[in-house]
Amino acid sequence: DVCSSDLPNQEIFRRLATAMGFDEPALHESDAAIIENVMAQVGIEGSFEDFKAVGTIYPGAEPIMQFGDFEFPTPSGKIEIASDAAERDGHPRVPVADNIYMLVGAGGNIGLSVGSDGPFVVDDQFAPLAERILAAIAALTPESVKFVLNTHWHGDHTGGNENLGKTGSVIVAHENVRERMSTTQFNELWGRETEASPKIALPVVTFRSGVTFHLNGETLEVSHIEHAHTDGDAIVHFMGANVIHMGDTFFNGRYPFIDTNSGGSINGAIRAANEGISLANSATKIIPGHGPLASVDDLISYRTMLETVRDRV
Repeated sequence: DVCSSDLPNQEIFRRLATAMGFDEPALHESDAAIIENVMAQVGIEGSFEDFKAVGTIYPGAEPIMQFGDFEFPTPSGKIEIASDAAERDGHPRVPVADNIYMLVGAGGNIGLSVGSDGPFVVDDQFAPLAERILAAIAALTPESVKFVLNTHWHGDHTGGNENLGKTGSVIVAHENVRERMSTTQFNELWGRETEASPKIALPVVTFRSGVTFHLNGETLEVSHIEHAHTDGDAIVHFMGANVIHMGDTFFNGRYPFIDTNSGGSINGAIRAANEGISLANSATKIIPGHGPLASVDDLISYRTMLETVRDRV
């Protein structure tokens, strides 16, 4: 009963880790232990039960924690903080390459290209964080965001679309992202319904297999990977800078969440990892959907884990 469909995604992987003989303590931590550890790191006093009584916890690929007013610090022990202002705004900047950054906050990792053609943003986290995201971008450039590229439809990557759309940003995504955001979605595992997004939040430019951008002195190749994390995933390759944004097809240092209700699959997740590996070399910087900035070796390890789990189940 290791892989009962009634179990949360991370509990399945914990049981698989046990069955396969992995003994790293981090692979067997409970959600409560993980959350209490994070609370201790960022200076929040109390226990998991105390937090649960006043906050919100979404059990998914990782524990996502938030307070109602979104006034909480962001752990930054493993990343470079580019400025005090960025940290104060709750979005530490991780320099990735010339004029390319990773913004770290409460949702998925944001990719950012700045230059003479205007900011290009990959994903935009949760709606209430939009002001902080824009403040972090404004610390780098006075220009308004020109394009937003959504790597998939989940709210921790598209929640800022509405606010950015109101500023005139052009939102781009795979056609399945627009389709899912246009209708009510229901996740059976979490028992959670997501309402359709307002029109202003929807992608206005969609693609089927891929699209190419030429801006800020860079060529950005966007490729769709079928049925990976979802049915609308995109990988973004900053070709000149040798940087790849994998979206949620890559969870660095943690187990994946494969959204089968949205057309995701383990084989598609492996194909996505293979695609990223084929684009990379030893100098490539890889922005994962969640987790710290990565190398191709990190992505290879992630693929090996996915293959091992698939082959042993």
